Order: sequence, then structure tokens, then C-alpha cells
Amino acid sequence: MTFQGFSQQDFKALTIDGLEPRMEAIIGMIRPKLTELGELLAPSLSALCGEPMFPHVAKHARRTVNPPNDTWVAWANNRRGYKAHPHFQLGLWSTHLFLQFAIIYESTNKAVFADKLLDNLAEVKQAIPDHFYWSDDHTRPETVPHRDMNEEDWIQWMDKLKKVKKAEVLCGLRIERNDPLLKNGKKLIGLAEQTFETLVPLYRIAF
Repeated sequence: MTFQGFSQQDFKALTIDGLEPRMEAIIGMIRPKLTELGELLAPSLSALCGEPMFPHVAKHARRTVNPPNDTWVAWANNRRGYKAHPHFQLGLWSTHLFLQFAIIYESTNKAVFADKLLDNLAEVKQAIPDHFYWSDDHTRPETVPHRDMNEEDWIQWMDKLKKVKKAEVLCGLRIERNDPLLKNGKKLIGLAEQTFETLVPLYRIAF
């Protein structure tokens, strides 16, 4: 294993002005690390999920003007893509690293997940640690701590997930860019494996 972790320069790359300069930095600095992590974490995720999980590194290919504010590697049980499937992500904003489970707007599993989450709400609330977060938009860094979600929130979020085409749900862990753990490749991989193990119950109710 050669993964050495993330540096402050990796996070600063996501603040570079202009699409081409930022993409050049992402491709040169961050993408090789995400590619490596994708391969390193695929076996443990496959074992956790009980099926092959294939890594997909974000290419940001559709962007023509605005540079990406975050970048990531995702794992899904489909070799060709991840957006239409429940999946896991590890990625960076300029402020933090995230480890999360995601069902985004392209997924056909949204209604199944929404119904099963409400049916198993007590178990879900207990399985997810208080310091984890929830989000309803993968394009924004703002999140809601798990400890702050109440039953009304769950009902509203899941109703939206079922009825609104662009609705999404994400759950995970945020690690601030100055956390020394991010510089330790071995510890970061261990934390990623632990976090995904915590999030696997969400993956299982998505089918």
C-alpha cells in the first residue's frame, strides 16, 4: 500500500480560479489518490455489501464553464456507473473530506429506500452515530447532524425523496481539512472502512 493521505495542497486545488486550471490540479494531484483509494477500498466494501463494488472516479466531463467545487470516488454494484444506484463516496470539498452513503437524483431506488427507512426508523436512528450527518443535496456542503433529525424531519425528507425528481439523500462523516488523520494514509483507510461498515445498513434497505 502506497497511499500517503491528503495534503493541504489537495484541498487548496479546489479553490483555484478557472475551469481549466482547477481541473488540471484535480487531475494532477487529487485524481491519482482517489483512483488509488478506489482500488484499495473496493475489496472491503464488496465484502461488507456481499456483492462486487466497483470504483468510479468523478471525471466532471460535462463542465464547460464552472469549475467543480468538490471531487470524489464512488463505489457501486455496477461496473458501468454509479449515479443510478445506491453507492458510497469518498471525496473532498476545499474545507473537508467526506465519507458517505448516497442515493442521488438519478437513482431508481429512491422510493424503496424512503419506505424502508421509515419502516425501520428506530433501527436506523440507533445505527447511525450522533456525529454523522444527513444531506438532501450532493452539490452543497451544508449538512444536518444526525442528532438534530427528528421524526417530522424524516417523514418530510422521505416524502420529498419519493415525490421530487431531483430529491436526494446522503449520510456520512465529515473530516475537517486540518485534521492530522488525513495525512496518515493507513489511518484514513481504516476510518473509511469503519465508516462504510456503519453505513451499510442504509445500503441494505435501498433494495
